[in-house]
Amino acid sequence: MKRLANRRTYLGLVLALLGIALVLAAVAGSARGQHAALGGFKTPALGAHPKYAFIGDAQPGQTVFECQTDTVGSAVDGNACYGPGQIRTAYDINPLLSQGIDGSGRTIVIIDAYGSPTINQDLQLFDTAFGLPAPSFSIINMPGLKPFDPTDPNQVGWSAETSLDVQWSHAIAPGAKIVLVVAKTSDDADILAATKYALDNKLGDILSQSYGEAEQCMDPSLLGQQHQIFDSMSAQGWTLFASAGDNGSNQPTCDGNSLFQAASTPASDPDVTSVGGTQLHASPVVLSPPPPPFKILDPGGQYQSESTWNEIPTFGAGGGGFSVVYPRPDFQAPIVKNSKMRALPDVAYNAAVDGGVIGFWGVPFGPGAAFRFGGTSAGSPQWSGLIAIADQLAGGRVGNINKTLYFLGKKNQSMFFHDVADGSNNIAFTATPGFDEATGWGSPIASSIVPAIAKPGNG
Repeated sequence: MKRLANRRTYLGLVLALLGIALVLAAVAGSARGQHAALGGFKTPALGAHPKYAFIGDAQPGQTVFECQTDTVGSAVDGNACYGPGQIRTAYDINPLLSQGIDGSGRTIVIIDAYGSPTINQDLQLFDTAFGLPAPSFSIINMPGLKPFDPTDPNQVGWSAETSLDVQWSHAIAPGAKIVLVVAKTSDDADILAATKYALDNKLGDILSQSYGEAEQCMDPSLLGQQHQIFDSMSAQGWTLFASAGDNGSNQPTCDGNSLFQAASTPASDPDVTSVGGTQLHASPVVLSPPPPPFKILDPGGQYQSESTWNEIPTFGAGGGGFSVVYPRPDFQAPIVKNSKMRALPDVAYNAAVDGGVIGFWGVPFGPGAAFRFGGTSAGSPQWSGLIAIADQLAGGRVGNINKTLYFLGKKNQSMFFHDVADGSNNIAFTATPGFDEATGWGSPIASSIVPAIAKPGNG
């Protein structure tokens, strides 16, 4: 495929990716001014490196991009990324997939706003590049959805979120069905309508939500309705995930003009499993020496270490802290002693931009453009994929997993989680051994935690 390097300059990338880095703070400010009467506005918890976002055009059978040849996890080059193979290796997902346990028979529901005109092409390219089977993928557009506007940076940012969510839930659970429900706008009322539609129409088993806002900025009546919907989903056996946010312990103020310390909703809801962020350090892909074509000598991905995701001020940091709405749930009482309010995140996943995940996103430059993405957005769909696998193992829905996560973490954290005890999510909360408000229990050791979640009686 012909490269478009001449027009993919650094400046062009910055302009095209406005609204993506740092939770779209500038876009949120403008949008809140337009939509304040509707009770709030969700922003995608997503980051993309504006200089190295574009990492290659799709080629038949291509599985390695330029950024993977660097020392993965290096803080010096700032140019590392991972494909599905490396993530599956690092989090020990392969032993499950090799047994044919891939989420078959289960359905992941993804809520996003505005949609993406290239999502089907993006997913097909992703599958081709990484040798993944085509999933059962369907899109439900909510009533009132208008044609996509590529000149609106808010909609462009959400289209990137959509590509990330769909591709990476599929990468982890390649056998699971994926249903994308597209809200007509990112206003809270419209996101809530899409979520309720998923509940009322029994669309799936797992809900992935890669967006959020400060609890204080959501209209209290809508916040109450949201909790009622989550209660109903939990009662029906759904498992709910939400990204904890990309501004560390801060969230944009309700007018979008600054930041303040706050927990993100929907991640703070006790019915939801909140996903924080880490920076994963894993072994790099080893290629034969130049010139091309290259041969993969080592696919890489061997787990080395993780630290709390904190790339402030350039990109972001993992969300965490305490709710001002929800009291400490029973499952946290034996663990969380420094507050009587709901603590988050519960778990974590790779979120750094230096070490981001590869995705295809055709909106800025047309089909075939590969980017690397970071942010806690990447964690919610991938944890959703793990639970699709757990549902398959269990022969049915495992439901709300929070009680189980805390039971397993207290019982034997090192068996089920990579305990992240290094760094902070932007000063406010520091990672420590055991559970903390920077990375929760840590990231998954899938080969042990997924079967444990599927096993009755764990929690």
